Amino acid sequence: MKIEEVKSTSKAQRIASHSHVKGLGLDENGYAVQSSAGLVGQELAREAAGIVVELIKSKKMAGRAVLLAGPPGTGKTAIALAIAQELGSKVPFCPMVGSEVYSSEIKKTEVLMENFRRAIGLRIKETKEVYEGEVTELTPAETENPMGGYGKTVSHVVIGLKTAKGTKQLKLDPSIYESLQKEKVEVGDVIYIEANSGAVKGGQDIMSMMGQLMKPKKTEITDKLRKEINKVVNKYIDQGIAELVPGVLFVDEVHMLDIECFTYLHRALESTIAPIVIFATNRGKCVIKGTEDIVAPHGMPLDLLDRILIIRTLPYSQEEMAQILKIRAQTENIQVDDESLTELAALGVKSTLRYAIQVLTPANIMSRINGKDSVTKEEVEEVSDLFFDAKSSAKILAEQGDKYMK
Repeated sequence: MKIEEVKSTSKAQRIASHSHVKGLGLDENGYAVQSSAGLVGQELAREAAGIVVELIKSKKMAGRAVLLAGPPGTGKTAIALAIAQELGSKVPFCPMVGSEVYSSEIKKTEVLMENFRRAIGLRIKETKEVYEGEVTELTPAETENPMGGYGKTVSHVVIGLKTAKGTKQLKLDPSIYESLQKEKVEVGDVIYIEANSGAVKGGQDIMSMMGQLMKPKKTEITDKLRKEINKVVNKYIDQGIAELVPGVLFVDEVHMLDIECFTYLHRALESTIAPIVIFATNRGKCVIKGTEDIVAPHGMPLDLLDRILIIRTLPYSQEEMAQILKIRAQTENIQVDDESLTELAALGVKSTLRYAIQVLTPANIMSRINGKDSVTKEEVEEVSDLFFDAKSSAKILAEQGDKYMK
């Protein structure tokens, strides 16, 4: 052992909207199990997504796109994330929202190009574990000389490295300490240590430079810089050191893109190294942004829709909503009785599934205030009286519109 990383004992836990999704939940024949891997219902959509996964794995999906279309709260984002889970961590998955392209600092097509490039991976065949950062600590640990005598010998060296992701503490072999001395490394220097060989270098290697260049910034990447990166990447590919891995670009709320973005996407999909693009929208027929009167299905140009496989998601039944709410409650460690789940599911049918899920946490807080161990029907009703869903709010605005400012 030459390098041993001192692991942090602190554990960070964060529950996201789709933390419970672990995959598409298909059986060995590709059929959807009614409730599996965190997904409930939407069997046809999940089976279609399973075929898309197989096409991606067999490298027959490049340059194609998929559209997940359905009403709000019907599991479109969940299915897209399930596709990512099925593909595994080695296939790049880059999620974005349509409205992200509108920035005062970067052109719309530049944002799309950046995300397209981020969705294409570069797999290095010759891998090496590297530790890189600014030296914050350099402490040699001495022990009695095993050969005898009065002198002491260095048993190991503790080095602190400050990186972009935080601070790391490493335990180094004495042979690496000699390399550190040879390079005249001091606290404050930026170094990189190769774990396999123990080589110590000041500055950065080409791969770490590329990593920093590709980091998302609020500045536009120039064509000159992009050409330099392309040159290095092409050199690696020609030498057989690396290979390109087309990943998945997920564009949620695709109807937020305008005609300029759609024109760019149409051209970008024809590129030889284009990633697989998954779109999602909850719109029916609507005007394409950037035009005055062109109405199209899902707010997308017909010539682009013609290149896309469309997967439809349907509204959930009350029973399915109750199942999803139960999974979410388990994910968030909330105790809920069956009567409360039925009440929440009924609330979801009346409003939306998203709203019913949002009611879970305040109802849990209310149950604690009331001195209960689990959420009951009483807390669900109490929270429903305190908060309004979008439909209820819109109804009040329609009835009392004259009392609000315009």
